[in-house]
Amino acid sequence: MLTWLQRDSLDFPPLEKALREPDGLLAAGGDLSAERLIAAYRHGCFPWFSEGQPLLWWSPDPRTVLFPEEFHLSRSLAKLIRQQHYRVTFDQDFAAVIAGCAGPRDYADGTWITASMRDAYLDLHERGLAHSVEVWLGEELVGGLYGLAMGRLFFGESMFSRADNASKVGFATLVGQLRDWGFVLIDCQMPTRHLHSFGARPIARRDFATYLERYLGQPGASHWQR
Repeated sequence: MLTWLQRDSLDFPPLEKALREPDGLLAAGGDLSAERLIAAYRHGCFPWFSEGQPLLWWSPDPRTVLFPEEFHLSRSLAKLIRQQHYRVTFDQDFAAVIAGCAGPRDYADGTWITASMRDAYLDLHERGLAHSVEVWLGEELVGGLYGLAMGRLFFGESMFSRADNASKVGFATLVGQLRDWGFVLIDCQMPTRHLHSFGARPIARRDFATYLERYLGQPGASHWQR
């Protein structure tokens, strides 16, 4: 049976008992407090739901991840980065990035980044856990992404682009910086062709749990303001 979380409890089912059907749906209910979100990520879970649905918590098996040393940078993207057509910053406008990620997409109706989700991750940003990557064309924000840094792991959440290859430039810059800071894994959650082109690949949930246990307590030498 699906686990229902109570608002006064932060407990999540252990990963070894995680549901395999449907598609890694592990629990429902609870809230989006910073404490619960932190507990969820530490258990390998993340929230994903639409407006009008109950809060749904997911732990897919397999899990799509990217190891920074396996990142594939195409020649065309490397050339674009060298040209410095775009300027990339970290944590300069988290609110604008999450608003961009929540904006309408040509391929989807609505958004899973509800107002409550935006408020929750803004709180995590204020606590120094959630971070943004901004991609600028002149003074215009044309792309970006955000996620959580915990220990030596980065949990990617969403990205957006309003100009050709803007989000790719931002992601490539982030991966290079995380590699320099000693991060060992980027959680991409679900598979996409876009992520696979960068070298992301699936690993078993049991293996993902091992990375959580080993690296969440090892802070990376990160300096996000840039």
